[in-house]
Amino acid sequence: MAKQERAIRTRRAILEAAGAVFDEHGYMSTTIAMVLERAEVTKGALYFHFPSKESLAQAVLDEQVPFGAVPPQPCKLQEIVDMTFVVGQHLLTNALLRGSVRLAVDQETPSGVDHGEPFRQWAQRLTELMELARDRGELLPTVKPPETVELLVGSFTGVQLMSRALTDRADLADRLSVMWAHMLPSIAVPGLLPRLDTRADRGARVLASLEERAAS
Repeated sequence: MAKQERAIRTRRAILEAAGAVFDEHGYMSTTIAMVLERAEVTKGALYFHFPSKESLAQAVLDEQVPFGAVPPQPCKLQEIVDMTFVVGQHLLTNALLRGSVRLAVDQETPSGVDHGEPFRQWAQRLTELMELARDRGELLPTVKPPETVELLVGSFTGVQLMSRALTDRADLADRLSVMWAHMLPSIAVPGLLPRLDTRADRGARVLASLEERAAS
């Protein structure tokens, strides 16, 4: 058990180091040596878990969607809103998530790395929630969940990229609040709109509640 726990910790340390280096330098300029130095592990330990730079990049990409975990909500549209704000909040501090996001949009990422996989994972998870929202009467009858989700994922990607370029994501929460103010009236039934919380500090409040639950 102790050996297994060490292996898990080592793998995580490598992923977090790789995320930071990929975020700072992009795929092409990142080297295994950089990751080894950041993670403070041996080459043998890294290659035990990841046989190539491509496999390491893929593993970083596959870590993206779990950062959207939020408490279930009776209103599924609120749960979707919460996921976007929580991811935005994590992007401020979590190097692994930032590296995953950069790899997903990095045009120099080679074909051997499937940088479209996070988009498919997000689309699948959000479509499930959007269909639940439809079944609960939260959506306008014109809304088609798969199409709306693709628009949402694309909009979030563009908003966070613009925020990163202009303010190093310092204004990302405000931009997400504006994004939802424009999108929700074309998605949600009118009676639901006043009850949806899209204030800029929503992500910070949701994460604080998760930390309180974990501590109790």
